[in-house]
Amino acid sequence: MGTIAGVRERLRDPRTRRMTVDSLLALAVLFLLGLPSAATAMSYGTPSVPAIGVAASILMPAALAWQRTRPAASAIVVYAAALVHLLVGFMILPVDILVLVSLYSVTVYGPRWARRAGLLGALAGALLLGVAFGVYLPGYFLWSAVVLWTLAVAGMVFATWAVAVSRRSRLERLEALMERARRLEVERDQEVRLATAAERTRIAREMHDVVAHSLSVVIAQADGGRYAARTDPEAAERALRTISDMGRGALADMRRILGVLRTEDATERLPQPDDADLDRLVEQVRATGLAVSVVRTGGGGPLPPGAGLSVYRIVQEALTNVLKHGGPEARVTVALHRSPQLLRVQVDDDGRGAAATSDGRGQGLVGMRERAALFGGTLDAGPRPGGGYRVRAEIPLPGPGGPRPAHAPSSTSGDRP
Repeated sequence: MGTIAGVRERLRDPRTRRMTVDSLLALAVLFLLGLPSAATAMSYGTPSVPAIGVAASILMPAALAWQRTRPAASAIVVYAAALVHLLVGFMILPVDILVLVSLYSVTVYGPRWARRAGLLGALAGALLLGVAFGVYLPGYFLWSAVVLWTLAVAGMVFATWAVAVSRRSRLERLEALMERARRLEVERDQEVRLATAAERTRIAREMHDVVAHSLSVVIAQADGGRYAARTDPEAAERALRTISDMGRGALADMRRILGVLRTEDATERLPQPDDADLDRLVEQVRATGLAVSVVRTGGGGPLPPGAGLSVYRIVQEALTNVLKHGGPEARVTVALHRSPQLLRVQVDDDGRGAAATSDGRGQGLVGMRERAALFGGTLDAGPRPGGGYRVRAEIPLPGPGGPRPAHAPSSTSGDRP
């Protein structure tokens, strides 16, 4: 089985297929032209002269077996055999037509030096043949015969060479188109991989923001409801209601994200939250007992597409980190300042989150920085003077002066998960 598979593999090789086809062609030419040429050579003069003619009649068709795999070597053998039998006295044999075949092959498939040498060799052969006819046919040197035969054979040489050049040009154009198609295919595959990676990163950010925030609120409410159940049933009921609402919201968000994975139709995607939903987000966090205040300054109006979602997610992640790390008495201030060219988002807390250590698996700050960087912005996060923690993001906005040039987002040693 291994031998059969190896044979099949070799037959799939283009070089092997060419060699096989050319060998069959050489065998056919040997029967059609080589044998008649050998029979013609055997009728000449002394035994040594016919032997050279017979050898040339067999060698020239045999050289066609590698006319495409080794075109220069094949042309050398054909040209040399034709020259030798011409010099020993054979004017023309049927196999001499293979000189034109070799010229075609070396022009189409050979390197540049072989193409030029093949043309010059064929023209030199045309001159030698013209001289031979000018000497041998009339029995004395006849210039008109030399010129006539030289021009006739040279005309056939140039016609063959022109056809071969045209064929080579078509092959080169075809190879160029195939190479371009291969490059485009590689570029398309790379773009698909990059798009897939970007989409996976976006979905990972969305899932992290939804799950982390919702679970943080649920955990905080569950802890508060557990302690309040013994002394304040109404507070426990409110905590359970908040947990239920947060769970339904998180489930809806997860369904939306998974729905994007299952369909290419953008019309089926549910609306994304934006900066207009910050008040609802703050109310959800306040329901956990965390003191949150919001300060807005600057102009209003809608943000560019996607920027509102980034602002919402940055504030959401910052508040989630305060819930997880800030402690029960932490107070938070969310400040939003908008100028014509810049949107500044700052979340300050006075909790103990600055002392929290990362487990190395957190993706919150990474996601916030990526969201800011999508619009050429920056994000800084770390302990703030006087205690507590600060998250500060700046996002350039299009305006009369154009967006501010983006620079790489910075990081500090106080990153929290």
